[in-house]
Amino acid sequence: MPEALIDDFGPTVVAWQRRHGRHGLPWQATRDPYRVWLSEIMLQQTQVSTVLGYYERFLARWPRVTDLAAATLDEVLAMWAGLGYYSRARNLHACARAVAEQHGGEFPGTAAALQALPGIGRSTAAAIAAFCFGERVAILDGNVKRVLARVLAFDGDLASSAAEKRLWDRATELLPAQHVDTYTQGLMDLGATVCTARSPDCLLCPVQSMCRGQREGDPTRWPVKTRKLKRGRRENWWLWIEKQGQVLLQQRPATGVWAGLWTLPMFDDEAGARQALPGVALETLPRIEHALTHFDWVLHTVRADVAGAGMTPGGTWVARENLADYALPAPLKKLFEES
Repeated sequence: MPEALIDDFGPTVVAWQRRHGRHGLPWQATRDPYRVWLSEIMLQQTQVSTVLGYYERFLARWPRVTDLAAATLDEVLAMWAGLGYYSRARNLHACARAVAEQHGGEFPGTAAALQALPGIGRSTAAAIAAFCFGERVAILDGNVKRVLARVLAFDGDLASSAAEKRLWDRATELLPAQHVDTYTQGLMDLGATVCTARSPDCLLCPVQSMCRGQREGDPTRWPVKTRKLKRGRRENWWLWIEKQGQVLLQQRPATGVWAGLWTLPMFDDEAGARQALPGVALETLPRIEHALTHFDWVLHTVRADVAGAGMTPGGTWVARENLADYALPAPLKKLFEES
């Protein structure tokens, strides 16, 4: 890597961040590792506009990591409902408990120690360490990978762990000697606002003159990642049983899709749903199409009001006004709100 790039890249990003980067996000005005950690976990694969409301609600309910540690997992999942990627919520709770129980309620001050906590990977640990403790350490989240891969015209296939390790090494070489927190935020902001995935605005980029990808004519060729997810399709039936203002819910298993969340009783086919409530007329509701990371999920719903207990699947009866206290997946939450 050219010495000029190593010397100039970091200071240029720092200067750009100070003048043009984002400064109004609520987690940017703090060095509190709890707040930075919370934002970093929420922002994984989720847009800032979506995260803002959740971030404020979490802090209002659990202003300190020890408060979050004292909550139950069901409470955390209920607050997280609709944000998606629910393993993040489970790891969030486990991490809060680890900080409370193993570190006296204080986050450790190095990236290496942070990475040992549940749900904190190398890049997240580095971001917390840089923003809160001033550690000179590189991050490599999705936005930063894209910026660096284009600047370097990095030809390694990032589906390969060996190639990703090489990019980590390049990221470390490019770290400036000072202002690593501003630099780190600058890389994030460049990727989020200028060096975007499909339509990079190269004319506004402060490192355009250093970018090999731009010089070679098409920066969108980078980063290289050949492994493509094959999307699947799944189809299931929900059985919505309501009795005297109460809805029957079942909790999902501790592993798998929507682990630990509460849903209506779910069946593989319509016949199974109808057989679970024999002799009762069922109303068929419009189907729901829900996109997850690896597959598209078609959810059908059949509904019935039952006067007495009768024969119903096992589960928990929940009053309609108390549904907000339960961790419901986004499509079910929307179904209840619209019905």
